[in-house]
Amino acid sequence: MAQSVLGRLLKCSLSSAAKPAYAHNLFGTPLQKRALSLGVVPAKSIVVRNHAAPILACNRTNTTDASKKPASPEILSKLFPQTAANVDEETEKERKRKEEEEAKENEKAFKRMKVGFAVFAGAGGALLVWSIYEFGKPEVDADGNIIEDEFIKLPAVEQYLKRMWKSMHYYQKMIQEPSREKLLPDPLKPPYIQPPYTLVLEMKDVLVHPDWTYQTGWRFKKRPGVDVFLQECAKHFEIVVFTAEQGMTVFPILDALDPNGYIMYRLVRDATHFIDGHHVKNLDNLNRDLRKVIVVDWDPNSTKMHPDNTFNIARWMGNDDDSQLFDLISFLKTIATTEVEDVRDVLHYYRQFDDPIMKFRENQQKLMEQMQERERMEQAKSKPIVKNWSRNFLGR
Repeated sequence: MAQSVLGRLLKCSLSSAAKPAYAHNLFGTPLQKRALSLGVVPAKSIVVRNHAAPILACNRTNTTDASKKPASPEILSKLFPQTAANVDEETEKERKRKEEEEAKENEKAFKRMKVGFAVFAGAGGALLVWSIYEFGKPEVDADGNIIEDEFIKLPAVEQYLKRMWKSMHYYQKMIQEPSREKLLPDPLKPPYIQPPYTLVLEMKDVLVHPDWTYQTGWRFKKRPGVDVFLQECAKHFEIVVFTAEQGMTVFPILDALDPNGYIMYRLVRDATHFIDGHHVKNLDNLNRDLRKVIVVDWDPNSTKMHPDNTFNIARWMGNDDDSQLFDLISFLKTIATTEVEDVRDVLHYYRQFDDPIMKFRENQQKLMEQMQERERMEQAKSKPIVKNWSRNFLGR
């Protein structure tokens, strides 16, 4: 009996994870081992008293581990070979079902794509046929009779294709070139008074600044001094607003900005050239003598065809402490009052500076100092000589 209990204890202690604890309980404490070796304590009582609890602990530990880690299908198939075939069959069926569903979904997507391409191709073909017919058909007069042109004697298909190409080229030219050759009417004849100089102004960020918010939408803010600027410049210049904005935006703004009518002409996007992605103002179509034309703008790209006629100023971003228009009034009045023959010489000089307005202020300051010095010299020369002698004689 003792040998069987001892054998079970040895088997449990070797199979469990806590081998040192069971080995200690098996042979007892160091005093018990020594007593056992001396034959004082019975071996049977030691075995029963020290190893009854470890047997229960061993069984409880194995049960808890088994409950925490459920057996996987691979382990079940190894422990129970008769279930392995069923598990493999079910996994294979599930895999095949998923593959079939994916194949069906891919096939449906491919069919939808083919239908989409077919619809797109059909719509594009119908649009092309309609364009050829609409833009390639010959023109007719008021009575419905066909007007003969240079393509009338060609085959029908060739006629329609060449007329369509000509129409497309015409619309492209409308976008890239001004809508008319003369942007302004001829200068006024006597007895009307034609101003000697023409002042071309950009509207956006020169006269007004656009601002957009979710609450108010688009609003345009007047630049400080714009009313005085227009009033003073109208005395010496023919004022023209030339901008790349659309007319439906420009005209209401200018109506509110200039109620007195100081701005004589308004030119919008259809009067510009479209070159390299920019709307360019071509002054050759302005119908004015370029020696008397001054353009005020902040974007060099918009006037790159005539840089010597441009006076570039800083772009106004809506700040209230701006005073450039007041300095610009002085600059323009100086040109007008001195009767400059060719404004391009003056504007070419100021082009070399990053801030031409600041340079003009410095030149004006130097001119004032020179004029004051000249005035002092003239006053000194105009004094009588006797008065100078008396001053020197009296030591004053």
